Amino acid sequence: MPDAKSDPLSSFQVIPSIDLKDGSVVRLLRGDMHQATVYSDDPAAVAGEFEQAGAKMIHVVDLDGAVAGEPHSLKSLGAIRRAARRASIDFSGGLRTLDHIKQAFDWGADRVALGSAVLLEPALIESACRLFPDCVFGSVDGRDGRLAIKGWTETSSLEIAEAANRFRESGAAALIYTDISRDGTTIGSDLRRFASLALSAKLRVIASGGVGSLEDIRALSLNFDQGVVGAITGRAIYEKIFTLAAAIQVSRKQG
Repeated sequence: MPDAKSDPLSSFQVIPSIDLKDGSVVRLLRGDMHQATVYSDDPAAVAGEFEQAGAKMIHVVDLDGAVAGEPHSLKSLGAIRRAARRASIDFSGGLRTLDHIKQAFDWGADRVALGSAVLLEPALIESACRLFPDCVFGSVDGRDGRLAIKGWTETSSLEIAEAANRFRESGAAALIYTDISRDGTTIGSDLRRFASLALSAKLRVIASGGVGSLEDIRALSLNFDQGVVGAITGRAIYEKIFTLAAAIQVSRKQG
């Protein structure tokens, strides 16, 4: 079971992402499962490198599970856990039942992120937050101001703000907000969007989508007091636009 005593978001975190598809580490372009760039066939080795570089938290996404509606990458999660023993791991993708969530914890996750459940299984969020306090994140993936679900293959009628409110009311510890229009592009983050959501939702927000420079990291980190508590980055690190170590160092400079 997860240990919620240590809160990695008590300070701003640069959070590297390991997105899993067919057992490989990939990055999608704007959430398109057909536009996946493969970066490694060894997720555990990638996780170990991230921890060595100073990551206190690693974001693991089961893309196949998200589409299927049940976890598909638990063995990879277990390998990642063994390779990165100190970092906090949050896991998402296909977690639609309490049993799915318990399996994720059993395989090594410290926290889980629930996304599609806010629309498909709203009672699940409340139950999960009650059973695993401080270990459940909400995950909202935005497309044209509305919530994308089922591995971004569908866009619902639920607005992002309403989805965020549901997570807050259920007791989520934080909110991962992915700007799909920028995800996997490295074109830069929309800082105002993240800060505005943190303010309106009254939840800590982890920014995801478009991070493409150390300046993006610095700007996001300067909004820690406004509720932007972390930044997820993937392609920029994999394509060596900047190193994870450099990003972590920049995030610690508040000014």
